[in-house]
Amino acid sequence: MRKMVVMMLAEQQDKEKKESIWNRVYTCVFLANAMLFLGMQMVNTLISLYAEYLGAAATLIGIVSSLFALTALIFKVISGPAIDAFNRKYILMGAIAVIAVSFFGFAISITMPMVIGFRLLQGVGQAFTATCCLALAADSLPPERFGVGIGTFTLAQAACQAIGPSIGLELSKILGYQITFAIAGVCTMCGVFVIMLIKTPYREKQKFQISIKNIFSKEAMLPAILLLFLQMAFININSFLVIFANQRDVAGIGLFYTVYAVSMLFAPRTVGKLADHYGAAKVLPPAMLMFAFAFWLISESSALWMFLIAAVVAAFGYGASQPAVQTLCMKCVPKERRGSASSTSYIGQDLGNLIGPVLAGSIAEQVGYVMMWRAMMLPIIAAFVCVIWFRGRINKIETAFIESNKKAADGK
Repeated sequence: MRKMVVMMLAEQQDKEKKESIWNRVYTCVFLANAMLFLGMQMVNTLISLYAEYLGAAATLIGIVSSLFALTALIFKVISGPAIDAFNRKYILMGAIAVIAVSFFGFAISITMPMVIGFRLLQGVGQAFTATCCLALAADSLPPERFGVGIGTFTLAQAACQAIGPSIGLELSKILGYQITFAIAGVCTMCGVFVIMLIKTPYREKQKFQISIKNIFSKEAMLPAILLLFLQMAFININSFLVIFANQRDVAGIGLFYTVYAVSMLFAPRTVGKLADHYGAAKVLPPAMLMFAFAFWLISESSALWMFLIAAVVAAFGYGASQPAVQTLCMKCVPKERRGSASSTSYIGQDLGNLIGPVLAGSIAEQVGYVMMWRAMMLPIIAAFVCVIWFRGRINKIETAFIESNKKAADGK
């Protein structure tokens, strides 16, 4: 009897161990991704202010803010096939190093052409990093903890999207733009050393071949479109929020990102659990409506407390929607094609990053920032309509994912 109890306890411990998301690969990628995104978000907020400091108009500020997405899109031609064909560990290390170099480049830039050049270099690295991080994290997760794992993983980047701008703003006030850019470069470079600790598990690799199938996964097209619309709106918070707050004489706007960060401690994991239980088709619509409402709140804000309310609403809007859509994207394809699926999802986000600030900047020049914020509600509403219209397809994707994992478990 005692032996049976010991065996049962051992089996339970093994089960819990297997179901834990915090294995070595996942933990290292999580930390490296956090360091990378912290540096990126410090830079992404400051770059628009630095462009304004150098005399750029709103449209040019939008172009500089989004320009990295151009080279990111171009290099997606090789990033998806490369991530599925070669060792993801070394690809990720090299890509993070390229981004760090671009940040050091901003530290020595004194003209707009120099800023533009290093911004394009940043995009080269980003063509690989986000896609590779997501693929590595997804490969290391147990199927029954997939939604929670992806939600937790995106929590790191979402939290850094929140606290990074605040840190960058405060450091720039104390140390200046150039030194702050250099600090962001050092922070990003630390991610390379964390990735060195990874021992990537064996996986069946594909032959390196540049083709539409390896770059773009048609199965993941719907999530990619949703991410395009969501990112098209969200990126403008980093690009124009500080400028808008300064125009309205609102001091301490960096607190917006801190409040957003605290709220993000709860949103992704909570919604990840709800999505695992009820399905993305039921979870996404209310989250997207909250995200759209956050933009209306920003447009009406004239005091810091109003911006802070918008921060909380945005966290439970975008912070809930984006991880749920990325999880759906990973469920669309078999494990060996997650590199191309991840590439597809980030093609959507890169297009949003490219279009959003340019469009928003031109709207701001024509009718002002208030109408610009309200206009950016439209892409979110478009994503909401897509989820409602294709809810049957979303349910079918999730059902197929569950059934495939059951078959895989039965076959062991």
